[in-house]
Amino acid sequence: MVTDTTINESIDGIQELPINWKWMLALGIFMLFAGTIGLGMSVVLTIASMLFFGALIGVAGIMQIIQGVQAKEVKWVGRAQHFLIAILYLVTAGIIAWDPIAAAQGMTLFLSALFAAIGVTRVIYAFKCKRNNWQWVLPVLTGFINITLAAIILFTWPASGLWVIGLFVAIELIMNGWFLTFLALRSKNAQKQS
Repeated sequence: MVTDTTINESIDGIQELPINWKWMLALGIFMLFAGTIGLGMSVVLTIASMLFFGALIGVAGIMQIIQGVQAKEVKWVGRAQHFLIAILYLVTAGIIAWDPIAAAQGMTLFLSALFAAIGVTRVIYAFKCKRNNWQWVLPVLTGFINITLAAIILFTWPASGLWVIGLFVAIELIMNGWFLTFLALRSKNAQKQS
C-alpha cells in the first residue's frame, strides 16, 4: 500500500529522479511546443489521431492472425475465434482509414456519453457523501464540469467531431510537457544539491 510518506520519499529521493535531466527537459519543451501548435490545428490532429488509432488496430488484427496461425488449437473452433477477432480488427481499421472524419465523429459522440455518465455518477456520489462535511463539494463540481463538457460536445455535434479529439490530444501534450519540464528542473536541482 502506498502512503503519503512513501510518495514523499520517492519524490524527494535523488535515486528516483532521472539522471539525464537535459533530455527530459528537451522532451518537455518539445511536447509543450507540439501541444501549443496542436491547439491551433485541432482538426488535423483529430484526423491524425484517428489514423494512428486505426493503424494500431490494424497491427493488432495482423498480430491476431499470426496468433491464430501459430495457435496449437486442435479444433477449428479455437482457431476461428482468433480469425474472427482479427477480421473485426481489420474491418475496424479499414473503416477508420476509409473515413477518419466519420470515425472521429463517432468517437466524439461516445466521449460525450462517457462524460455525461461520469458526471452523473459523480453528482450522485456527492449527494451520498453530503453528510460528511465539505467532501461532497469536489465531486459535485467535477460532475457538473463533466456534464457541461458532454452537453457542449453533444449540442455542437457533428462539428465537434472534427476538433474535440485533437483538442484533448493537444491539452494532454501540454500537460505532459509541463510535467516533464518541472520534473527535469527538479532533477537538476537535486543533482546540484547532492
